Amino acid sequence: METLIGASIQRPDALGKVTGAARYPGDLVRPGMLHLKVVFARRPHARILKIDTAAALAHPGVVAVLTAADVPYNAYGLVEDDQPVLCGDKVRFEGDKVALVVAESEEAAAAGARLVSVSYEDLPAATDPLAAMEPGAPLVHEERGSNILFHLPIRKGDVERGFAEADVVLEEEFRTSWQEHAFLQPEAGVAFVDDEGRVVVETAGQWLHEDRRQIAAMLRLPEEQVVVRYAAIGGAFGGREDLSIQHLLALAAWKLRRPVALVWSREESIIAHHKRHPVIVRCRWGARRDGRITAVQSTVVADGGAYASTSAEVIKVATLFASGCYEVEHISADGYAVYTNNVPSGAFRGFGAPQAQFASEIMVTRLAHALGIDPVEMRRINLYREGSREPTQNVLPPGVSVRECLEAALAHADLERGQKSDAPLPAYIRRGVGVACGIKNVGYSFGYPEQATATVELHGGATIEHAVVRVGAADVGQGAHLALRQIAAEALGLPLERVQMITDDSSQAPNAGSASASRMTLMGGRAVHDAARAALRQWQDEERPARATVQFRPPATTPLDPRSGAGTPNYCYGYVAQVVEVEVNTLTGQVRVLRVVSAHDVGRAINRQQVEGQIEGCLAQAIGYALLEHFQMRDGKVLTPHFSTYLLPTTLDMPEEIVPVILERADTNGPYGARGMSEMPLVPLAAAIAIAIHDATGAWLNQQPMTPERVLRALEHRDTSSR
Repeated sequence: METLIGASIQRPDALGKVTGAARYPGDLVRPGMLHLKVVFARRPHARILKIDTAAALAHPGVVAVLTAADVPYNAYGLVEDDQPVLCGDKVRFEGDKVALVVAESEEAAAAGARLVSVSYEDLPAATDPLAAMEPGAPLVHEERGSNILFHLPIRKGDVERGFAEADVVLEEEFRTSWQEHAFLQPEAGVAFVDDEGRVVVETAGQWLHEDRRQIAAMLRLPEEQVVVRYAAIGGAFGGREDLSIQHLLALAAWKLRRPVALVWSREESIIAHHKRHPVIVRCRWGARRDGRITAVQSTVVADGGAYASTSAEVIKVATLFASGCYEVEHISADGYAVYTNNVPSGAFRGFGAPQAQFASEIMVTRLAHALGIDPVEMRRINLYREGSREPTQNVLPPGVSVRECLEAALAHADLERGQKSDAPLPAYIRRGVGVACGIKNVGYSFGYPEQATATVELHGGATIEHAVVRVGAADVGQGAHLALRQIAAEALGLPLERVQMITDDSSQAPNAGSASASRMTLMGGRAVHDAARAALRQWQDEERPARATVQFRPPATTPLDPRSGAGTPNYCYGYVAQVVEVEVNTLTGQVRVLRVVSAHDVGRAINRQQVEGQIEGCLAQAIGYALLEHFQMRDGKVLTPHFSTYLLPTTLDMPEEIVPVILERADTNGPYGARGMSEMPLVPLAAAIAIAIHDATGAWLNQQPMTPERVLRALEHRDTSSR
């Protein structure tokens, strides 16, 4: 049989998605269900004095109004359970949930929500993360005594010695903003209590078993009494890692013992679910005349918003990558995650790496210019190689391929061709090229338990007639289910059509962990591969039907030392290098990305077309992050709650040419050598665009998004400072 690994097999869900036949959570709402409507705080920080539900309950069609008193355990969270399901004493951001109206129709639920009267005492709000760190700042969580949620120091070598050895020292501040996940299907779902007395939630998410754990804890039920099922998910990008409506659906169904439904509007989705962390990086870099970077000192401050979410983990990643993918002998980095009364920040594709490397890649280029060294050569001098030690003093896991990615990107870029134009350009149009590299962990980090479990069953007579693969793995649009199916079919020597997947029900499929951290192909795929091989051995030993369950655990990571940051943070990294060509209109400040070459070591491409699609799709999101998506808050209020003001890239904003370059250096952990890659294109692109803008105009931008207004200001500052 011809190998299925690397084959560009068509996705089985493709037809349903383009014809509209696929069932997303919003399509699960059925006649006779009760409808839910959330009463949001709509203010950043306030004490709740009274909630009056009488008028709402009197409205025709309203069945119940649930408040904090109705929640068995009124706290939840991925890492810390510091977020109330329904607020009873205080609200900490405008998307906090105060009450839940349950009614016979959507119209009655909406009317009832408007009739819930909440009396507040407004409190001072902390909305700037740097100010929130100062003594005397308003406290978001008074019981903690500080707005600093988490601090990580990383120390390697002697940073003052490193600066003393430097011939050039540069200092700069960089700022990045929030980013909205903008998945196509806003939060939606249904819930009911089944004939076995289990509360069943059908929705969209990224981790069946983690959703189940938090819902069970909230209801004070055994986990087996909660079932979570996923419909077609409609995009996630980290935005479905935190609970949004799952627990609300479960609470209403459990309390009222009737099927319930909830579908958020886009505005509700935008104000209520977490965003990418805004980050401030203040850094100092030193290098010798020969181009060797001698020291990096960074302070990285992330606005975590009102609740913990994954902020501590994100700031660990951002601090780890404050020196990029470069081996530096002397490093001092401090990362802070800070509570504010802004929208909570949490997981988003890249998970701290894009923010940190927006700064690090620009600094490497600026050092090269200051030293009179070609920026590409500067990277060749300093990039990680096999055996390099990362900032935590740990030797990097095998498979350090960032240098190969850089050379592959350059080889495919044909820079001389890229700089030429078929027709003369107007004087106000300038073209430039930027080169940047990136690193991002694959899988869970810093000692967090990492595992994936799969079960494979083989059925038939003299030969295997079909296989059933059970693996609790969310497919958030990236094609994970097809990749896992290809891995299973290859391991069993079966045609693809004889492999059945059971993936979307927490009661039917074992825990494979989250669809996050670029981990599912490596982790879920390895568990499926090993379970398939184990079941095949049973079959060959005449155990029929055969059934094998395997839990795969990769090499262990460790928590970082709280004083030095020493430890083993990750078991695998993905690497990327990009060459970007841009066109800058110096009259309007508009930046067009003309061409992107993006080179990735994927270990082994399980489905080549899907890998290329991930590169192209991620670049669309990365271009939005770099240039267009300006999520704005003022005094704790979201100013861009609609897509009419929060601008997303369209096909007209995409480059004329995208060149995905796929390298395959097998990873020892992954199935058939595969390693994750779906976050990597986002990591260096904003920096590459900033570097290209400088190449075109001589102006540096240190703030993202690089909107036309900011480009014009940078050009004006360039002109003023050069006089």
